[in-house]
Amino acid sequence: MKKKKRANRRIKFIIIIFVVIVLITLGYLFLKPSKPKKVQNVVKIEEKIESHGYELAENETNYYKELFKNLKAVLNDKPLNEEKYATLVGQLFLADFFNLDNKQSKNDIGGLQFVYSDFRDDFEKYAKEGVYHYVESNIYGDRKQELPVVTEVSVLNIEQLEINYLDTSDKEAYRVDFKIAYEEDLGYQTAATLYLVHHNDKLEIVKMTK
Repeated sequence: MKKKKRANRRIKFIIIIFVVIVLITLGYLFLKPSKPKKVQNVVKIEEKIESHGYELAENETNYYKELFKNLKAVLNDKPLNEEKYATLVGQLFLADFFNLDNKQSKNDIGGLQFVYSDFRDDFEKYAKEGVYHYVESNIYGDRKQELPVVTEVSVLNIEQLEINYLDTSDKEAYRVDFKIAYEEDLGYQTAATLYLVHHNDKLEIVKMTK
């Protein structure tokens, strides 16, 4: 009889221990602080120039936004000051292309909207293999990498000339020389020459050299 009571006590003790373990485990699972979920960066379009299809992303620098404002004003003027248009396209392109600090990843190539449409795929590939090759992902806003910020793109010289491209030629194309300034010198390109041609009622960049 005593042995039976002892066995019952042992069983009850084991059950109690089991219940306590279950309760502790459940309490840990429900009460432990959960890791905050990472929120992916979503870059929205802040403004558009509908007549030419140009877009302004919200994460662009204040300098770039000022250039975009100037471009909008120039395109609204009649008659169009084409030389000013050409310089602004070049400034916007360089201010976006070499400003890597606001890019989401190496696939987020700046300035593509100003590149000659038939060359964009090739240019994108060139950028990924060159300037953008080492840009780390920042889709969750946690990148620690130091990247260049463009503060100014100055026009050094502009001239009109004939440019042959694909099966056509543009006798009133533009060649523009620029100087690029950065917030901090990280060894990136500080000068560029751009060649722009008329295409689909726009001026588009067909070539860039140092």
